[in-house]
Amino acid sequence: MGYRNGQTLFMEKYVAPIAASSIAGPTEARGALRGLFDVTIDDDLWDQNTWEQAESKLFYEAVRKAVEKCGKTIEEMGFLLGGDLLNQLTAATFAAREINTPFLGLYGACSTMAESLVVGSMILEAGFSDQLVCCASSHFSTAERQFRFPLEMGAQKTPSQQRTATGAGATILSTKEQKGVCISHVTPGKVVDFGIADANNMGAAMAPAAFDTIAAHFRDTQTTEADFDAIYTGDLGKLGLSMLCDMLADEGAEDMTKFHDCGAELYMPHQDTHMGASGCGCSAITLSAKLLPKLWGGDWQRILFIPTGALLSTTSSMQGNTIPGIAHAVRFERRSPQ
Repeated sequence: MGYRNGQTLFMEKYVAPIAASSIAGPTEARGALRGLFDVTIDDDLWDQNTWEQAESKLFYEAVRKAVEKCGKTIEEMGFLLGGDLLNQLTAATFAAREINTPFLGLYGACSTMAESLVVGSMILEAGFSDQLVCCASSHFSTAERQFRFPLEMGAQKTPSQQRTATGAGATILSTKEQKGVCISHVTPGKVVDFGIADANNMGAAMAPAAFDTIAAHFRDTQTTEADFDAIYTGDLGKLGLSMLCDMLADEGAEDMTKFHDCGAELYMPHQDTHMGASGCGCSAITLSAKLLPKLWGGDWQRILFIPTGALLSTTSSMQGNTIPGIAHAVRFERRSPQ
């Protein structure tokens, strides 16, 4: 049985990602990861009547594609875990009603993909299932409608803002099959609030949470950045990543080339997305399209994946509250089963 040291859970079972899928929106399809996604869409509606229905289709199709890629049926999945950014998780729940498997809806803002992997690993380690699917989605237009301004307004973005990624990523976890890569450790994060109240600067709000979780993982596992090929946060963006590196350097980290951010690397500079990408789908599609293939292919031996979330709502922002952040860490390693 696995065990816990500090915040970190050490997996005894070989919890293996055996398949992953990614569906990307039109802007993401023209970004830095172009050509790596399983499916790309030409417009935000994707033949649906509303953006919200389109996001639900993203979620459903990502799950279907991941299950198809590992040669399974959805009925063979013990659980579906995942979520999105919308109120009451409507993108995920509306997709789940078409998926015949037990569903656990999770909300961790943009950290949701990591949260699903953490909970999924715990379910598999405990023996309550031997395979399950984790998924997260986001959509630029649905997020703008819910959190910001109507698109028709053409509201100007501040330089510190990020663009919510349109996309969905799904990963199949299994303890009865393997593909040479496993989740060896997970570190659930604590809610951290450094007093940032600017909803247009969520990278700054989330960076302290990322630092707290990375520091906990290093402490609990007696590792440093030197032990990893790459360390990827979820959507701190360029500014948030810079802040994180400053905090880590103050605590003794030396090799800043190991630290990356999915949001900072999803788009091309000429796309003018300011600080980069955000959204549940940002880290989910990066994991499926880039990070896991590099592990499966042997380019990397060990990575740390730390999606970050800003736990705000429109109501909390309008009431002047600060923005709590959270980050969960998942360590992927290339090794054979014991």
